[in-house]
Amino acid sequence: MTDIHPVPERLARLAARGLGRLPTAVKRAIAGRPLCIDGQVMDLDAQVGMRVLGLTVSKTFESLPLAEGRAQIASEAWIFGDELFVEEVRDITIPTPEGGIAARLYRPAGIRRPSAALVYFHGGGWVLGDLGASDSVARFLAHHASITVIAVDYRLAPENPFPAAVNDALAAFTHVTERAGEYQVDPAAIAVGGESAGGNLAAVVALETARRAREAHSPVPAMQLLFMPVTDLSRKHPSYALFGKGLFLTEDQMDWYKAHYLPDPAQATDSRVSPLLADDVHDVAPAYVAVAGFDVLRDEGEAYAHKLRDAAVPAVLRRHSGITHSMVNATGVGTAPREALLEAAGALRMGLTSRAGLTVPEAKAR
Repeated sequence: MTDIHPVPERLARLAARGLGRLPTAVKRAIAGRPLCIDGQVMDLDAQVGMRVLGLTVSKTFESLPLAEGRAQIASEAWIFGDELFVEEVRDITIPTPEGGIAARLYRPAGIRRPSAALVYFHGGGWVLGDLGASDSVARFLAHHASITVIAVDYRLAPENPFPAAVNDALAAFTHVTERAGEYQVDPAAIAVGGESAGGNLAAVVALETARRAREAHSPVPAMQLLFMPVTDLSRKHPSYALFGKGLFLTEDQMDWYKAHYLPDPAQATDSRVSPLLADDVHDVAPAYVAVAGFDVLRDEGEAYAHKLRDAAVPAVLRRHSGITHSMVNATGVGTAPREALLEAAGALRMGLTSRAGLTVPEAKAR
Protein backbone atom coordinates (compact mmCIF):
# COMPACT_ATOMS: atom_id res chain seq x y z
CA MET A 1 0.00 0.00 0.00
CA THR A 2 1.28 3.47 -0.83
CA ASP A 3 2.65 5.51 2.08
CA ILE A 4 0.62 8.70 2.04
CA HIS A 5 1.47 9.90 5.53
CA PRO A 6 2.81 13.45 5.74
CA VAL A 7 6.19 14.27 7.24
CA PRO A 8 4.82 15.43 10.64
CA GLU A 9 3.06 12.08 11.10
CA ARG A 10 6.21 10.18 10.18
CA LEU A 11 8.24 12.22 12.66
CA ALA A 12 5.62 11.63 15.35
CA ARG A 13 5.78 7.89 14.68
CA LEU A 14 9.55 7.88 15.02
CA ALA A 15 9.27 9.90 18.23
CA ALA A 16 6.71 7.47 19.68
CA ARG A 17 9.02 4.55 19.04
CA GLY A 18 11.95 6.48 20.48
CA LEU A 19 10.04 7.13 23.69
CA GLY A 20 9.42 3.42 24.06
CA ARG A 21 13.17 2.74 23.99
CA LEU A 22 14.13 5.32 26.61
CA PRO A 23 15.57 4.20 29.97
CA THR A 24 12.99 3.64 32.67
CA ALA A 25 14.21 6.59 34.72
CA VAL A 26 13.77 8.95 31.77
CA LYS A 27 10.29 7.60 31.08
CA ARG A 28 9.34 8.16 34.70
CA ALA A 29 10.61 11.73 34.55
CA ILE A 30 8.36 12.34 31.51
CA ALA A 31 5.34 10.56 32.97
CA GLY A 32 5.54 12.02 36.45
CA ARG A 33 4.46 10.17 39.58
CA PRO A 34 2.86 6.75 39.12
CA LEU A 35 -0.88 7.02 38.49
CA CYS A 36 -2.77 4.82 40.95
CA ILE A 37 -6.57 4.46 40.81
CA ASP A 38 -8.76 1.75 42.32
CA GLY A 39 -5.76 -0.24 43.49
CA GLN A 40 -4.22 -0.27 40.01
CA VAL A 41 -0.96 1.31 38.80
CA MET A 42 -0.85 2.53 35.22
CA ASP A 43 1.76 0.93 32.97
CA LEU A 44 4.71 3.30 32.55
CA ASP A 45 4.59 3.30 28.74
CA ALA A 46 0.85 3.99 28.88
CA GLN A 47 1.42 6.91 31.22
CA VAL A 48 4.17 8.32 29.00
CA GLY A 49 1.85 8.06 26.00
CA MET A 50 -0.94 9.85 27.87
CA ARG A 51 1.46 12.58 28.93
CA VAL A 52 2.80 13.12 25.42
CA LEU A 53 -0.68 13.16 23.88
CA GLY A 54 -1.78 15.68 26.47
CA LEU A 55 1.09 17.96 25.55
CA THR A 56 0.84 17.62 21.76
CA VAL A 57 -2.90 17.36 21.03
CA SER A 58 -4.58 20.69 21.61
CA LYS A 59 -8.10 19.53 20.73
CA THR A 60 -9.56 16.06 21.05
CA PHE A 61 -11.76 14.55 18.34
CA GLU A 62 -15.15 15.36 19.88
CA SER A 63 -14.37 19.08 19.80
CA LEU A 64 -13.41 19.05 16.12
CA PRO A 65 -15.50 18.99 12.93
CA LEU A 66 -16.36 15.37 12.18
CA ALA A 67 -13.99 15.02 9.22
CA GLU A 68 -11.09 16.41 11.27
CA GLY A 69 -11.90 14.15 14.20
CA ARG A 70 -11.84 11.12 11.92
CA ALA A 71 -8.53 12.24 10.44
CA GLN A 72 -7.05 12.68 13.93
CA ILE A 73 -7.98 9.15 15.00
CA ALA A 74 -6.66 7.72 11.74
CA SER A 75 -3.38 9.56 12.26
CA GLU A 76 -3.00 8.31 15.85
CA ALA A 77 -3.71 4.73 14.77
CA TRP A 78 -0.84 4.87 12.30
CA ILE A 79 1.55 6.69 14.64
CA PHE A 80 1.17 4.17 17.47
CA GLY A 81 0.53 1.05 15.37
CA ASP A 82 2.88 -1.30 13.57
CA GLU A 83 2.77 -2.73 10.04
CA LEU A 84 3.86 -6.26 10.87
CA PHE A 85 4.54 -8.15 7.65
CA VAL A 86 1.74 -10.49 6.54
CA GLU A 87 2.18 -12.34 3.27
CA GLU A 88 -1.28 -11.73 1.80
CA VAL A 89 -3.10 -8.45 2.36
CA ARG A 90 -5.83 -7.54 -0.10
CA ASP A 91 -8.88 -5.33 -0.18
CA ILE A 92 -12.25 -6.94 -0.86
CA THR A 93 -15.86 -5.81 -1.07
CA ILE A 94 -18.60 -7.46 0.97
CA PRO A 95 -22.10 -7.20 -0.53
CA THR A 96 -24.89 -6.12 1.79
CA PRO A 97 -28.60 -5.41 1.23
CA GLU A 98 -27.78 -1.68 1.39
CA GLY A 99 -24.75 -1.91 -0.92
CA GLY A 100 -21.16 -3.09 -0.72
CA ILE A 101 -18.86 -2.32 2.19
CA ALA A 102 -15.07 -2.41 2.12
CA ALA A 103 -13.08 -5.07 3.93
CA ARG A 104 -9.49 -6.27 4.03
CA LEU A 105 -8.19 -9.83 4.15
CA TYR A 106 -4.95 -10.72 5.96
CA ARG A 107 -3.37 -14.16 5.64
CA PRO A 108 0.11 -15.12 6.92
CA ALA A 109 2.47 -17.44 5.10
CA GLY A 110 2.47 -21.16 5.70
CA ILE A 111 -0.91 -21.66 7.32
CA ARG A 112 -3.07 -24.66 6.52
CA ARG A 113 -5.95 -24.02 4.15
CA PRO A 114 -8.79 -23.86 4.76
CA SER A 115 -7.70 -21.92 7.82
CA ALA A 116 -9.49 -20.66 10.87
CA ALA A 117 -10.65 -17.06 10.51
CA LEU A 118 -11.59 -13.94 12.43
CA VAL A 119 -14.09 -11.35 11.18
CA TYR A 120 -12.88 -8.19 12.91
CA PHE A 121 -14.60 -4.84 13.57
CA HIS A 122 -12.59 -1.70 14.37
CA GLY A 123 -13.27 0.68 17.24
CA GLY A 124 -14.20 4.35 17.12
CA GLY A 125 -17.57 4.65 18.83
CA TRP A 126 -19.48 3.71 15.64
CA VAL A 127 -18.53 7.22 14.43
CA LEU A 128 -14.78 7.16 13.80
CA GLY A 129 -12.32 4.61 12.43
CA ASP A 130 -11.75 2.69 9.23
CA LEU A 131 -9.64 -0.20 7.94
CA GLY A 132 -6.52 1.72 8.89
CA ALA A 133 -7.65 1.82 12.51
CA SER A 134 -7.70 -1.98 12.72
CA ASP A 135 -4.69 -2.66 10.49
CA SER A 136 -2.13 -3.08 13.26
CA VAL A 137 -4.27 -5.48 15.32
CA ALA A 138 -5.39 -7.42 12.25
CA ARG A 139 -1.79 -8.00 11.16
CA PHE A 140 -0.73 -8.98 14.66
CA LEU A 141 -3.52 -11.50 15.17
CA ALA A 142 -3.17 -12.99 11.69
CA HIS A 143 0.56 -13.53 12.25
CA HIS A 144 0.56 -14.72 15.86
CA ALA A 145 -2.65 -16.76 15.79
CA SER A 146 -1.88 -18.23 12.34
CA ILE A 147 -5.35 -17.44 11.04
CA THR A 148 -7.02 -15.47 8.26
CA VAL A 149 -8.37 -12.11 9.46
CA ILE A 150 -11.04 -10.19 7.56
CA ALA A 151 -11.40 -6.62 8.84
CA VAL A 152 -14.69 -4.89 8.06
CA ASP A 153 -15.26 -1.20 7.27
CA TYR A 154 -18.86 -0.94 8.44
CA ARG A 155 -20.92 2.21 7.89
CA LEU A 156 -20.48 5.00 10.42
CA ALA A 157 -22.84 7.31 12.27
CA PRO A 158 -24.15 9.96 12.18
CA GLU A 159 -24.52 9.52 8.41
CA ASN A 160 -25.63 5.93 9.06
CA PRO A 161 -26.90 5.64 12.64
CA PHE A 162 -28.02 2.50 14.49
CA PRO A 163 -28.77 -0.14 13.29
CA ALA A 164 -26.62 0.34 10.13
CA ALA A 165 -23.37 -0.86 11.74
CA VAL A 166 -25.13 -3.88 13.24
CA ASN A 167 -26.65 -4.79 9.88
CA ASP A 168 -23.26 -4.50 8.19
CA ALA A 169 -21.56 -6.62 10.84
CA LEU A 170 -24.16 -9.36 10.51
CA ALA A 171 -23.97 -9.22 6.73
CA ALA A 172 -20.18 -9.46 6.84
CA PHE A 173 -20.16 -12.52 9.09
CA THR A 174 -22.85 -14.22 7.01
CA HIS A 175 -21.01 -13.45 3.78
CA VAL A 176 -17.72 -14.89 5.01
CA THR A 177 -19.39 -18.09 6.23
CA GLU A 178 -21.33 -18.51 2.99
CA ARG A 179 -18.21 -17.82 0.89
CA ALA A 180 -15.83 -19.78 3.10
CA GLY A 181 -14.54 -21.79 0.16
CA GLU A 182 -13.78 -18.64 -1.82
CA TYR A 183 -11.80 -17.20 1.09
CA GLN A 184 -10.16 -20.56 1.88
CA VAL A 185 -11.38 -20.57 5.47
CA ASP A 186 -13.07 -23.28 7.54
CA PRO A 187 -16.76 -22.39 8.05
CA ALA A 188 -16.72 -24.24 11.40
CA ALA A 189 -13.86 -22.09 12.71
CA ILE A 190 -14.86 -18.48 12.03
CA ALA A 191 -14.76 -16.13 15.00
CA VAL A 192 -15.96 -12.56 15.38
CA GLY A 193 -14.02 -9.92 17.23
CA GLY A 194 -13.46 -6.25 17.71
CA GLU A 195 -12.32 -3.43 19.94
CA SER A 196 -14.55 -0.96 21.81
CA ALA A 197 -17.51 -0.27 19.48
CA GLY A 198 -16.18 -3.10 17.31
CA GLY A 199 -16.27 -5.38 20.34
CA ASN A 200 -19.87 -4.32 20.81
CA LEU A 201 -20.65 -5.30 17.20
CA ALA A 202 -18.92 -8.66 17.63
CA ALA A 203 -20.94 -9.40 20.77
CA VAL A 204 -24.15 -8.40 18.97
CA VAL A 205 -23.32 -10.65 16.01
CA ALA A 206 -22.86 -13.55 18.45
CA LEU A 207 -26.19 -12.76 20.11
CA GLU A 208 -28.19 -12.26 16.93
CA THR A 209 -26.82 -15.32 15.14
CA ALA A 210 -27.57 -17.45 18.21
CA ARG A 211 -31.14 -16.11 18.24
CA ARG A 212 -31.56 -16.86 14.53
CA ALA A 213 -30.13 -20.35 14.95
CA ARG A 214 -32.83 -21.14 17.53
CA GLU A 215 -35.44 -20.52 14.86
CA ALA A 216 -33.73 -21.98 11.79
CA HIS A 217 -30.43 -23.54 10.85
CA SER A 218 -27.97 -20.69 10.34
CA PRO A 219 -24.28 -20.13 10.99
CA VAL A 220 -22.97 -18.95 14.35
CA PRO A 221 -19.46 -17.81 15.28
CA ALA A 222 -17.06 -20.35 16.71
CA MET A 223 -15.83 -17.76 19.20
CA GLN A 224 -16.07 -14.08 20.10
CA LEU A 225 -12.99 -11.97 20.87
CA LEU A 226 -13.97 -8.78 22.69
CA PHE A 227 -11.40 -6.09 23.43
CA MET A 228 -12.67 -3.40 25.84
CA PRO A 229 -16.22 -3.79 24.50
CA VAL A 230 -19.14 -1.41 24.91
CA THR A 231 -21.83 -3.65 26.39
CA ASP A 232 -24.26 -1.23 28.03
CA LEU A 233 -25.18 2.21 26.71
CA SER A 234 -28.28 2.35 28.91
CA ARG A 235 -26.38 3.47 32.00
CA LYS A 236 -22.95 4.42 33.27
CA HIS A 237 -21.20 1.80 35.38
CA PRO A 238 -18.96 2.75 38.34
CA SER A 239 -15.80 2.81 36.20
CA TYR A 240 -17.14 5.98 34.58
CA ALA A 241 -16.71 7.81 37.89
CA LEU A 242 -13.21 6.41 38.34
CA PHE A 243 -11.80 6.95 34.84
CA GLY A 244 -14.14 9.41 33.13
CA LYS A 245 -11.72 12.35 32.90
CA GLY A 246 -8.18 12.81 31.66
CA LEU A 247 -7.59 9.39 30.12
CA PHE A 248 -7.70 8.12 26.55
CA LEU A 249 -11.49 7.62 26.51
CA THR A 250 -13.51 10.07 28.59
CA GLU A 251 -17.10 10.19 29.77
CA ASP A 252 -17.74 13.21 27.53
CA GLN A 253 -16.44 11.30 24.51
CA MET A 254 -18.72 8.35 25.24
CA ASP A 255 -21.65 10.77 25.48
CA TRP A 256 -20.62 12.23 22.11
CA TYR A 257 -20.45 8.77 20.54
CA LYS A 258 -23.84 7.80 21.92
CA ALA A 259 -25.49 10.99 20.67
CA HIS A 260 -24.18 10.35 17.16
CA TYR A 261 -24.96 6.62 17.07
CA LEU A 262 -28.49 6.55 18.49
CA PRO A 263 -31.19 8.69 16.81
CA ASP A 264 -33.38 7.97 19.83
CA PRO A 265 -31.80 7.67 23.31
CA ALA A 266 -34.42 5.06 24.19
CA GLN A 267 -32.67 2.71 21.76
CA ALA A 268 -29.94 2.25 24.37
CA THR A 269 -32.00 -0.51 26.00
CA ASP A 270 -32.09 -2.53 22.76
CA SER A 271 -29.86 -5.60 23.19
CA ARG A 272 -28.40 -4.86 19.75
CA VAL A 273 -26.99 -1.71 21.34
CA SER A 274 -26.45 -3.01 24.88
CA PRO A 275 -25.79 -6.76 24.77
CA LEU A 276 -25.52 -6.81 28.57
CA LEU A 277 -29.31 -6.36 28.59
CA ALA A 278 -30.01 -9.43 26.42
CA ASP A 279 -32.61 -11.77 27.93
CA ASP A 280 -31.00 -15.00 26.75
CA VAL A 281 -27.29 -15.62 26.21
CA HIS A 282 -27.11 -19.32 27.05
CA ASP A 283 -26.13 -20.45 23.56
CA VAL A 284 -23.89 -17.64 22.30
CA ALA A 285 -20.33 -18.36 21.19
CA PRO A 286 -17.56 -18.88 23.75
CA ALA A 287 -15.88 -15.59 24.56
CA TYR A 288 -12.50 -14.10 25.38
CA VAL A 289 -13.12 -10.71 26.99
CA ALA A 290 -10.16 -8.40 27.59
CA VAL A 291 -10.68 -5.15 29.49
CA ALA A 292 -8.34 -2.30 30.37
CA GLY A 293 -7.92 -1.34 34.01
CA PHE A 294 -7.98 2.41 33.30
CA ASP A 295 -11.11 2.54 31.17
CA VAL A 296 -14.65 3.84 31.59
CA LEU A 297 -15.82 0.64 29.87
CA ARG A 298 -14.01 -1.70 32.27
CA ASP A 299 -16.94 -2.58 34.52
CA GLU A 300 -19.51 -3.22 31.79
CA GLY A 301 -17.04 -5.43 29.91
CA GLU A 302 -16.47 -7.47 33.05
CA ALA A 303 -20.20 -7.59 33.75
CA TYR A 304 -20.79 -9.08 30.31
CA ALA A 305 -18.19 -11.79 30.84
CA HIS A 306 -19.85 -12.65 34.16
CA LYS A 307 -23.27 -12.73 32.48
CA LEU A 308 -21.98 -15.25 29.96
CA ARG A 309 -20.41 -17.38 32.69
CA ASP A 310 -23.63 -17.30 34.71
CA ALA A 311 -25.41 -18.70 31.64
CA ALA A 312 -22.80 -21.51 31.40
CA VAL A 313 -21.16 -19.99 28.32
CA PRO A 314 -17.38 -20.60 28.32
CA ALA A 315 -15.92 -17.13 28.88
CA VAL A 316 -12.40 -16.01 29.74
CA LEU A 317 -12.15 -12.60 31.40
CA ARG A 318 -8.78 -10.88 31.37
CA ARG A 319 -8.25 -7.51 33.02
CA HIS A 320 -5.06 -5.78 31.87
CA SER A 321 -4.92 -3.60 34.93
CA GLY A 322 -2.20 -1.19 33.85
CA ILE A 323 -3.40 -0.10 30.43
CA THR A 324 -5.89 2.39 29.03
CA HIS A 325 -8.70 2.06 26.53
CA SER A 326 -7.65 1.21 22.96
CA MET A 327 -4.06 0.50 23.94
CA VAL A 328 -4.20 -2.84 22.11
CA ASN A 329 -3.94 -0.77 18.92
CA ALA A 330 -0.56 0.64 20.01
CA THR A 331 1.50 -2.38 18.96
CA GLY A 332 4.33 -0.16 17.74
CA VAL A 333 5.20 1.25 21.18
CA GLY A 334 5.70 -0.38 24.55
CA THR A 335 5.32 -4.02 25.58
CA ALA A 336 1.91 -4.01 27.28
CA PRO A 337 -0.16 -3.85 24.05
CA ARG A 338 1.82 -6.67 22.49
CA GLU A 339 1.55 -8.83 25.61
CA ALA A 340 -2.22 -8.30 25.68
CA LEU A 341 -2.54 -9.25 22.02
CA LEU A 342 -0.25 -12.26 22.38
CA GLU A 343 -2.58 -13.63 25.06
CA ALA A 344 -5.56 -13.05 22.79
CA ALA A 345 -3.77 -14.68 19.86
CA GLY A 346 -3.14 -17.73 22.02
CA ALA A 347 -6.80 -17.88 22.94
CA LEU A 348 -7.76 -17.69 19.26
CA ARG A 349 -5.32 -20.46 18.32
CA MET A 350 -6.71 -22.78 20.98
CA GLY A 351 -10.37 -21.90 20.54
CA LEU A 352 -10.54 -21.97 16.76
CA THR A 353 -8.28 -24.90 15.99
CA SER A 354 -10.00 -27.10 18.57
CA ARG A 355 -13.36 -26.10 17.08
CA ALA A 356 -12.18 -27.11 13.63
CA GLY A 357 -10.53 -30.27 14.89
CA LEU A 358 -7.13 -29.22 13.54
CA THR A 359 -3.71 -29.41 15.12
CA VAL A 360 -2.94 -26.34 17.20
CA PRO A 361 -0.26 -24.41 15.26
CA GLU A 362 3.02 -23.53 16.90
CA ALA A 363 3.09 -19.99 18.26
CA LYS A 364 5.01 -17.54 16.08
CA ALA A 365 8.12 -15.83 17.40
CA ARG A 366 7.49 -12.46 19.02
